[in-house]
Amino acid sequence: MGRLYRACNTPCNTCTSLSCSFSHSLTLCERRLNVRLMIKSMKKFNKQDQRSLAIWAADCAERVLPFFEKAYPKDDRPRKAIEACRTWVRTGVFKMADIRKAALEAHAAAREAKENDAACFAARAAGQAVATAHVPQHAFGAAYYALKIVAAANPTNTGIKLAKESNWQSRHLSKNLRQEWQDWQLRRLPKKLRSAIR
Repeated sequence: MGRLYRACNTPCNTCTSLSCSFSHSLTLCERRLNVRLMIKSMKKFNKQDQRSLAIWAADCAERVLPFFEKAYPKDDRPRKAIEACRTWVRTGVFKMADIRKAALEAHAAAREAKENDAACFAARAAGQAVATAHVPQHAFGAAYYALKIVAAANPTNTGIKLAKESNWQSRHLSKNLRQEWQDWQLRRLPKKLRSAIR
């Protein structure tokens, strides 16, 4: 059984690692309120912005995909997820079943690679990238997992390498979307990553 939220008996099975962005000291009611407030504050993107975010997310995921493919050369699920993302951008054809399948398969590959942090995070980045076709904010998840890979794969000089990756991500994102990415980082990135890239 996971941790218990303060003042309630609801088990929390979320991780407690660097990837966790939830506060384990909140009650379930407080968490639900936070989620509702976060949803209200989410920007609504137009289709062009969503496509721009998807291209950027696919680029972020593809930059780190070698970490997965080197460890699991016969598993092409994350690559197929990135390809599905690019196909959606190119054609505009959205089939929820296809997008969902590609995302879930990439995340399944991540679960199977859990003993290798960098490979696991690369697969998660691919899953987040393709999910951008459904919810634009998933693009930020792809970039986030790319940052996590840099932190996991390069324990020495982590701050410099994280700053370099973060700068690459910012430069490759459309100027009109950069503020959204910065806002997302402030709200969602763990303090360890936030402080390393500032």
